[in-house]
Amino acid sequence: MKWGKGSLLLLLCCLLLLGAVLGAEYWGRLEKNKPKSLVTTFVGDPGTMRGFAWRSNGEGEEAAILQIAKGTEEPDWNGTEGAVFSGTSIPVTDGNGILEQSNKVIVTGLEPGTAYFYRAGNAKTGNWSEPAAFVTEEQGLEDFTFIHVSDSQGETEADFSIWGNTARAALSMFPQSAFVVHSGDLTEDPYDGQAWHYFFNEISSWAGKIPLMPTTGNHDEVSGDSEMFRSYFQLPDNGENAAAQGSSYYFDYGNVRFIILNTESRVKKQTEWLREVLSTSEAGWTVVSLHRGPYGGNVNEDVDEWVELFDEYKVDLVLQGHNHEYSRSYPLRDGEIVASGDEPVSAGAGTVYVVSNAAGQKLNDKKKDQFYHKVHMQNGKPVFAGITVKPSALRYEAYDIDGQLLDAFEIVK
Repeated sequence: MKWGKGSLLLLLCCLLLLGAVLGAEYWGRLEKNKPKSLVTTFVGDPGTMRGFAWRSNGEGEEAAILQIAKGTEEPDWNGTEGAVFSGTSIPVTDGNGILEQSNKVIVTGLEPGTAYFYRAGNAKTGNWSEPAAFVTEEQGLEDFTFIHVSDSQGETEADFSIWGNTARAALSMFPQSAFVVHSGDLTEDPYDGQAWHYFFNEISSWAGKIPLMPTTGNHDEVSGDSEMFRSYFQLPDNGENAAAQGSSYYFDYGNVRFIILNTESRVKKQTEWLREVLSTSEAGWTVVSLHRGPYGGNVNEDVDEWVELFDEYKVDLVLQGHNHEYSRSYPLRDGEIVASGDEPVSAGAGTVYVVSNAAGQKLNDKKKDQFYHKVHMQNGKPVFAGITVKPSALRYEAYDIDGQLLDAFEIVK
């Protein structure tokens, strides 16, 4: 059979069309299965360890892996540079019946004060995250800045765009921030997988580089269950409840001990653990993050025993959420005001409690003023705070989403 030029041209067009369809299907499948909701966290010594977590589609994938190499430029991933770390890949079904894989990897043996490039994914399927870079904590670090936010909660993509704008404003104001502490209620419903992807999509430019350290809020743990919330993060395993790893934990960075508490369950059990964590600390500063705080828009008496320990061990700063308004307490000790708050607070004299409004779309009416309120307002805009730590001073600055300074104070030694 002879083929004319017209027939050959038609055949060639058909083959090209078929190739395009198959190629589009392949690349579409690859893009669909590409790692998403990637986030890095501290899991131990910030100078030598780092945790990573991400979501992927597909059932029954091999264990998650992460490729990593030293340097400030992307390495040849197919070469001999760097190392490969394996982790876990566990199927998780959200409240809408959507099945995904929860992938987690812990990287160890890093060098302090060193830049690294990495990518996360699955070698068998070729589904890799975009390469990202981070720097480990340097030895003997004395000066650093971190960001505090809370209550980014939302449901729709539009809701979370506000959270994204707040986070971007914070990092623009404090570009050298070492990490972000979130005081709870990351989303409205922890079982809504799509809301989580909206949450992470808004911070995808930095969440794989700058650790995000979350706190369990009442919208993260429901009826004593925080499993879905925790499945999105690789968190430290040094908390009170080993069965719910990451619902409470602590980490040291620079000369600060950071303690993350869960106000939603096991409060008395955490009290015993909290005493141990406070009594064994050799850090010069102590900062606590919790959601439903003892001195916010109102008093949470459920954690009175924690406050007694804050007093006993002279905790410097307590970061709170939940009230969706801005408040800062006078320095407090034994439920009493111990300083005016107009001058820098002397470290150890009293603990300062702050609520940095909300980082998302939900802003509540201002609650009734309380005796402990030094500053109390509803400014009508999302808020973030930057906290700068130095050997002799801790400076707190709160800004609204437009960069307007709302409040500032210092704790000094």
